[in-house]
Amino acid sequence: MLRCAQRGYPRRVIDLVRVRAALASYAPRLLPETGARQAAVAMLLRHAPAAPEVLLIERARREGDPWSGHMAFPGGRVEISDEGVQRAAERETFEEVGIDLAGAELLGRLDDLEGRDSGRTLPLVISAFVYHVHEPAPIEPSPEVELALWIPVAALADPARHVDYAYRLAGGALYPGIVVGDPERHVVWGLTYRFLEIFFQALERPLPDRWQALR
Repeated sequence: MLRCAQRGYPRRVIDLVRVRAALASYAPRLLPETGARQAAVAMLLRHAPAAPEVLLIERARREGDPWSGHMAFPGGRVEISDEGVQRAAERETFEEVGIDLAGAELLGRLDDLEGRDSGRTLPLVISAFVYHVHEPAPIEPSPEVELALWIPVAALADPARHVDYAYRLAGGALYPGIVVGDPERHVVWGLTYRFLEIFFQALERPLPDRWQALR
C-alpha cells in the first residue's frame, strides 16, 4: 500500500469508484463571466488493469505560441458556435486527438482557472471537465499535437516524479512540475499542474510537497 511521504499514513487506492464519488460531491469554484476570453480542457480517464490512466498531450511547437511544447489536457478556446464551455472541451478533444466524448461518462468539473503567462494574469478563464472514456478509440493526433500519452493517475502523485521546472521564457523561474516521460520534454507544469492539484485535492489526496520531503 502506498504511504504518504509527508504524514506517514496509508493512502487509499485511486480507482474510478473513488474518483467518481469524490467528483460527484465536489463543488467547483466557477469564475464569473466578466468579458474575459474562455477556454476549456478535458481530463480523460480510462480503465487499465493496474489503475486508471489519464491522457496528456504534448503540444506541437509553433513559433510565437507561448504554450507550444507544453504538456496539457486536450482543449482550446471556446468558439462562438460552441454551446457552452463543456461543448468546447468535447469539440477540441475530438479535433486534437480523435476521441469522441459523446458517449463518455462526465465525472465532474474542476475549478475554473485564470490564464497566466510568465507570472502575468491573462484575461482568459479556463474550465476543466473530467470524463471516464470506457473504450477510447485509437488516438489520432492533429497537427497541433506532437505526442499523446496515457499515464497512470497514481504515478502523478509519486514524489519521485516531482521536480522543479525552469521556464526559460520567464528567465528560468522555477515552477513545480511532474515528469511523465522524457525529463527534457515531458514535464507537466503551469496550468495543467494547477488543474491536477485541484483534482487530487478533490480526492483528498494532495500532491506531494517535495520541498517538505527534502527537509
